[in-house]
Amino acid sequence: MLDSQTQETLTRIGPGTPMGRLMRHYWLPVLASCDLGSGSARAVTVLCEKLVVFRDTKGALGVLEERCPHRGASLAYGCVEAEGIRCAYHGWKFDGKGRCMELPPEPADSPIRGKVLTTAYAIQELAGLIFIYLGPEPTPLLPKYDVFAWKGVVRDIGYAVLPCNWLQIMENSVDPAHVEWLHGHQLAHTRGQQGLSTPSYYRKKQVKMGFDLFDYGIIKRRLFEGGSEQDDDWAIGHPLIFPNMVRVGAHNQHRLQIRVPVDDVHTLHFWYSCYVPRPGEEVPQDVIPSYPVPWKDEQGGFLIDFVDGQDIMCWVTQGPIADRTRETLGTSDRGIALYRRLLLEQLAKVEKGEDPMGVIRDPKKNVVIELPQEKEKFGQGKSFLAESLEMSHVRHSPIKELIKRIL
Repeated sequence: MLDSQTQETLTRIGPGTPMGRLMRHYWLPVLASCDLGSGSARAVTVLCEKLVVFRDTKGALGVLEERCPHRGASLAYGCVEAEGIRCAYHGWKFDGKGRCMELPPEPADSPIRGKVLTTAYAIQELAGLIFIYLGPEPTPLLPKYDVFAWKGVVRDIGYAVLPCNWLQIMENSVDPAHVEWLHGHQLAHTRGQQGLSTPSYYRKKQVKMGFDLFDYGIIKRRLFEGGSEQDDDWAIGHPLIFPNMVRVGAHNQHRLQIRVPVDDVHTLHFWYSCYVPRPGEEVPQDVIPSYPVPWKDEQGGFLIDFVDGQDIMCWVTQGPIADRTRETLGTSDRGIALYRRLLLEQLAKVEKGEDPMGVIRDPKKNVVIELPQEKEKFGQGKSFLAESLEMSHVRHSPIKELIKRIL
């Protein structure tokens, strides 16, 4: 268990908090590109900061503090024009660097002309996602992980805002033991009650689990009963990408689950999926679609007949912020303990003015960052891939049938 002080340190992410300072060293996605058209604005909250993200009529992106520095009205309801956004209240116009370019009600000789500024942050677009950076200068490079950089693939983006702290979601990523029980036995039980079948691979008994550090986080490995250390699940595994992503998938399906802290008790969860078409399939994709992933039914009950819904149930029912002062960890939880130690170690580096793990500044290291991921997951290969689609968030994708066809 954790003491109350460490619990606070690891979970609070607002401005000035230790974890908030660490998180601000990383680029964070806030929207799918397709959800921010030309001349539009969206209010977003990230790391407890209320912001407005806009795309001006020339296509340029900007992100500013949502509050107008004049009278405090929301800029998210303003008019987006060429080279800026205009507050709806009095027409003050701000560019993407936070400079007030026009103050219509003010006289030409107003002493505040040319002096008004609002907070602006760095913003970039990559592979269908809009990222912002809220940290100190100099701004690091936006990591070009392989799923963002590959050519000739098909992508889609699922998302959900979950009412719980980001850390309990991330700890799930270094908890292999839950797969056999939650996604194996419990999923089979739930789907059986609905008259649905469930493949047996999730119920495979894990006899060994391992965790290794690498340049970008932690590699998670699993050895199953009847298998060997030459199997992909152990020899390759898949990574937790520090501090807030996990890479999962199999064969020619690759996915990043990205957990963006909205505030201390809400997390924006992205399922960023990348599908490599089988040889001979060419699928041009002009727009990468996004879609919400439902996780409750019409009566407010959790949807636990699919893998991601099961995870969400466990994350959310731990409470807005899981109370780790009351937990009881066992030997199977050593991945969670490792991740917590890593967070504290990287916090210490930030406090000393150093870059934490995974911050990239060398362009030569950022052409395509290839990440490890097992292909023959659970020893199933393509059969696992085909069967798993209907038991994952992909069942809600607007391009689900295309995905099935090209794989």
